[in-house]
Amino acid sequence: MQPEPAVPPAAQPAPVSFWQAFGYWLKLGFISFGGPAGQIALMHQELVERRRWISEKRFLHALNYCMLLPGPEAQQLAIYIGWLMHRTWGGIAAGALFVLPSLFVLIALSWIYMAWGQVPAVAGLLYGVKPAVTAIVLFAAWRIGSRVLKNAWLWAIAAAAFVAIFALKLPFPLIVLAAAAVGYVGSRVAPGLFAVGGGHGAAAVSSGPALIDDDTPTPTPAHARFGWGQFVRVLAVFVALWLLAIGGLAALYGWHGALTQMAWFFTKAALLTFGGAYAVLPYVFQGAVDHYGWLDATQMIDGLALGETTPGPLIMVVSFVGFVGGWREALFGAGALPLAGATAAAVVSFFTFLPSFMFIFLGAPFIESTHGNLKLTAPLTAITAAVVGVIVNLAAFFAWHVLWPAGAGGRFDVASAAIGLVAAVALFRFKAGVIPVVLGSALLGMGWQLVLR
Repeated sequence: MQPEPAVPPAAQPAPVSFWQAFGYWLKLGFISFGGPAGQIALMHQELVERRRWISEKRFLHALNYCMLLPGPEAQQLAIYIGWLMHRTWGGIAAGALFVLPSLFVLIALSWIYMAWGQVPAVAGLLYGVKPAVTAIVLFAAWRIGSRVLKNAWLWAIAAAAFVAIFALKLPFPLIVLAAAAVGYVGSRVAPGLFAVGGGHGAAAVSSGPALIDDDTPTPTPAHARFGWGQFVRVLAVFVALWLLAIGGLAALYGWHGALTQMAWFFTKAALLTFGGAYAVLPYVFQGAVDHYGWLDATQMIDGLALGETTPGPLIMVVSFVGFVGGWREALFGAGALPLAGATAAAVVSFFTFLPSFMFIFLGAPFIESTHGNLKLTAPLTAITAAVVGVIVNLAAFFAWHVLWPAGAGGRFDVASAAIGLVAAVALFRFKAGVIPVVLGSALLGMGWQLVLR
């Protein structure tokens, strides 16, 4: 698809139809690599600078709200802008197209993984990717920590969160709630310690007039006007959708059936993804691996590796969890394992992303009515600090399973350690992108498995 020419700086952009926007959201779904920062940068470049569908300030106003929500902020930002431009169907199209290409790609990759993952070449690729994923998770902790941990109190919260989940095995939701409580109290006692703002690289110079501009009357358009009646109606629709979906699964398979339990578990996970996908992965580990046994730790690491190499939000790794769980549970019998996996992946994705649409359709009208500077709250700052400790625990968990694959009494895997070190140097020292690191590590792993061993 050829990029559209940029709108001349002094010109007013032409009105954009629903189907024009649909084409852009579809394209974005296939090229949205690079995690939330890269995805937000892509939207900013296209929607603010080139096409000028929305102004800088309005874009950041929407982004600040999405940063406060649980769930993938880049997808929520797409929903917000799609809704602002073309009402409810615009938001649905933007949000759905943001994740559907990734879902289809991950279902295909998961099928290959489960059916042919033991083929030497494929096994070698995955062998090299595992230590790279460990380095990537550690790099994520460093990246978030460098932005958030600005004083000793926030460092203490991160350390306490690490101890709580690593040594005390406390559940992730409890850690989130405790951090929020500490942040709330801290905002009253010492607000300056929790005033860790975060710009998003806003450009100081306007790109020119936009369709939804800084001085456009608020609320704009008319459907963005906040009202309690509308709020209640939207909430009722989403609750009804959720009840109908999970009720249908319970009626077909029973409350304790695998699909019903996946729906319930990933609904809870969707409400706890403060701080991004890396923050909720320990909770997914605790549930999907330890409690339900839908997959094992090695498969979870492999799934994260596949998620890193596909477009869309990283939390799409949950579709891999669903696919493997559905396959292993043989939901429709031994002769329909791919269908079982694809069905479970679709169910998991639906319940994971449904809350994101609800948060935008409920809250965006209110945010548009305020049209002010929405700053990170002290509880969110404390939660984000705790997330750093949780992610470090996740890196330690991955490192343990990668470097000592046979357990504490087994041998230390020197080759995995070397690949992980190379990946870490590439990320920390040379600022390499995630995809080149994953692909390079995969080739090293395949070379080691096929040639040197």
